[in-house]
Amino acid sequence: VTIVRPSLTYGPSQIPLCVGSWGHPYTVIDRMQRGQKIIVPGDGSSLWTLTWNGDFAKGFVGLLGRETTLGHAFHITSDEVLTWDQIYREAGHAIGVEPDIIHIPSDLIAAYDPDAYGSLIGDKANSAVYDNSKIKRFVPDFVAAVPWSEGVRRALAWFEADPTRCTIDEAANQRWDTIIAAYQQAFPNIHAANGK
Repeated sequence: VTIVRPSLTYGPSQIPLCVGSWGHPYTVIDRMQRGQKIIVPGDGSSLWTLTWNGDFAKGFVGLLGRETTLGHAFHITSDEVLTWDQIYREAGHAIGVEPDIIHIPSDLIAAYDPDAYGSLIGDKANSAVYDNSKIKRFVPDFVAAVPWSEGVRRALAWFEADPTRCTIDEAANQRWDTIIAAYQQAFPNIHAANGK
């Protein structure tokens, strides 16, 4: 066998933010447009890798039919490494706004959203940086050519090309507002000191 290990791979129909709605990805973008607070876990400095699906496909297809790959495992990801703050800010910049980010501990997020135990606490709250040197040795033409700044704009264009795609997850909005209120109640002095 040949083992392939992608990380967070996305395409036009996804806006892969770590505190977002998988079924309604436009929800966080809508919050940004309306000036609402956007939750970023921890202090926003965890490192993450986002890979455009077409870039992943170049590496994957390049492995097919090569007997030399048997018995090997390959990471296939972008080489671009960003913090979650950078990822969210670039999504905001793509729609012409500066997102109103609020940093909230992952444990508090998971206390209100049990799904966060797997997707956030067990995954995206930690830094994830990959070494792609092996896939590049076996597939020399492999290069991840689509940076997040371009990929998020492609995804936004896909959503905005058909307004019926821009669905909003009201339950997620309510949950996020509840989490933000709980955090602000627990730490009122932090927000007063920051003027928020």
